[in-house]
Amino acid sequence: MPSHPRRQAVAAAIAAGMFFALGAPSTFAQAAWPSKPLKMVVGFPAGSSPDLTARLLAEPLSQALGQPVIVENKAGAGGNIGADAVARATDDHTIGLMINGNLTIAKILNPATTYDPLKDLQPVSLIAVSPLVLAAPAGAPAGKAFFDQARAQGDKLNYGTPGVGTVAHLGMELLKARAGIAPVHVPYPGNPQVITALIGGQIQMALLPPGLAMAQVKGGKLQAVGVTSMGRSSVVPEVASLADAGVQGLQLEIWNAVAAPVGLPKAHVQKLATLLAEIVRRPDIRQKILNQGWQVAGTSPEGLARRIAADTAAMSEVIQKNNIKPN
Repeated sequence: MPSHPRRQAVAAAIAAGMFFALGAPSTFAQAAWPSKPLKMVVGFPAGSSPDLTARLLAEPLSQALGQPVIVENKAGAGGNIGADAVARATDDHTIGLMINGNLTIAKILNPATTYDPLKDLQPVSLIAVSPLVLAAPAGAPAGKAFFDQARAQGDKLNYGTPGVGTVAHLGMELLKARAGIAPVHVPYPGNPQVITALIGGQIQMALLPPGLAMAQVKGGKLQAVGVTSMGRSSVVPEVASLADAGVQGLQLEIWNAVAAPVGLPKAHVQKLATLLAEIVRRPDIRQKILNQGWQVAGTSPEGLARRIAADTAAMSEVIQKNNIKPN
């Protein structure tokens, strides 16, 4: 992404604060931790993508820790109810599996959010990432030709998202600026309705998770214009990057990560991060995560802190520039 002085300053400030919060491992933290079952809160219902990832991690993490890891679903508010539950936990045995928005722009997008991701949570590990697929109706051109056509049509085109403030919405506004296109936003209740509208031609483009987009592309119902990673992604290696279509400086990914209450001792955080990185890199776990539509990351707490800082700065700029407000 091209350098932007204001965004760099915001990211640097956030990262500095988070690195200070991460601190050094506590010398008095108990080596026997965890001393009872560890609860992993997921802010989405059973069967959702974050829930599947959490349950994939739970068993091997339990084996490594010597204590049960229990996945608990607290669904609602785009995952923020679950994130708030983690932020408020004081038992030293609660962590959360969260998505981008819960750890970055939740409070910026909606000041009424009951927790502050940068103050009330601490990073543990970035688990997995995935680009989005820019999808269009079947028969639409792909690559550079798609954008040439879109520029010519200006605001006569529409794009769909599963709601105001979602990654698909903020990402499309970022794409509009990078690609010089001007489609109008049409929000829907969810991605199934977005896909129906795309197939029916009511909208002309949308950013979709690969697992949803590629099933329709392979069925001949949608066109994959490109993916939002800087290069081809192992998640959808058959689809070219939008950079290949002339859209420069765009890297947009959805991701999931493990976070903890800010008060969890740093030694415990580091222990979790080390174990999670080892677990997701096991060939069988890596393949299962890939089958779910994700590319393994498995970072340190500092690595996740940097990602949170960069994404918070980039998405905050989009929110402020476009005066985006929650529904």
